[in-house]
Amino acid sequence: MRPLPYRSLPFAETPVLQDFLVSLTYPLTLSIYVLLCGGLALLLRRRRLGATLLVLAIAWSLLWSIPACSDWLRGTLEQRHPVVTEAALPRADAIVVLGGGVGRAWLRRKDVDPELLKSSRLAAGARAWLARRAPIVILSGGGENGGEARTMASAITRLRVPASALLLEERSRNTQDNALFTAALARQRGIQHVLLVTSALHMPRARLLFCDAGMKVTPVPVPEFAHREHWTDRWLPTRSAVWRSGRALKEYAGLLAMFIEMKMNERGRSPNRQCDMNE
Repeated sequence: MRPLPYRSLPFAETPVLQDFLVSLTYPLTLSIYVLLCGGLALLLRRRRLGATLLVLAIAWSLLWSIPACSDWLRGTLEQRHPVVTEAALPRADAIVVLGGGVGRAWLRRKDVDPELLKSSRLAAGARAWLARRAPIVILSGGGENGGEARTMASAITRLRVPASALLLEERSRNTQDNALFTAALARQRGIQHVLLVTSALHMPRARLLFCDAGMKVTPVPVPEFAHREHWTDRWLPTRSAVWRSGRALKEYAGLLAMFIEMKMNERGRSPNRQCDMNE
């Protein structure tokens, strides 16, 4: 019997509660709630507690607004799966490209070359297909009426991947859906081994979910570059650093939830033996 794939914690399955928990991974949002708790503590004459909470709230957002700190945090996730060339990838049954968080400003250009789009998931998938690493590209992304997967399909055909090589997974709302729905689509076509394309930041959690859904996964991480040429670019707080930190904290929160769920089910490892949370 095939093991049941990972399911989210029961208390996180309600959409409103799930959205709230995700929002807390954004440093400013968590700081606001801690500030409110600190203010309440002061009103209740718990001055030491209130002052401590106020300081922690400000320090938390300030820390993750510093680009150097943000880059360090992201690096702890991104370095788990180093970027590799297409020639170094094994042959697989399919290439899976995950939607979400993908900028496509290059679509407005007349001519596009996938070799020049180093931070594009679609370009990474196209390069792997052009290198004949797999015959099929599965584009996974839902949105309204499956619009994301269709937009991805329109874009990747501009990178010399024909429509005949594409399969669309149009129902997913999050990474867990990406894994479950893509795995179901893959099983229908006898696909077992996939090259998984997503951002290097997102890869640890995505890889684990796809493995847990029963897929053999080879990671194809896509870097997200941040150019820091001057010391001010590294040490002066910025809004973009807060946002980038929030994305990393969200990934860690997702990994923590999966770890707790596995421990609750007395599962130290994923059902698929290649999926160890420590990798």
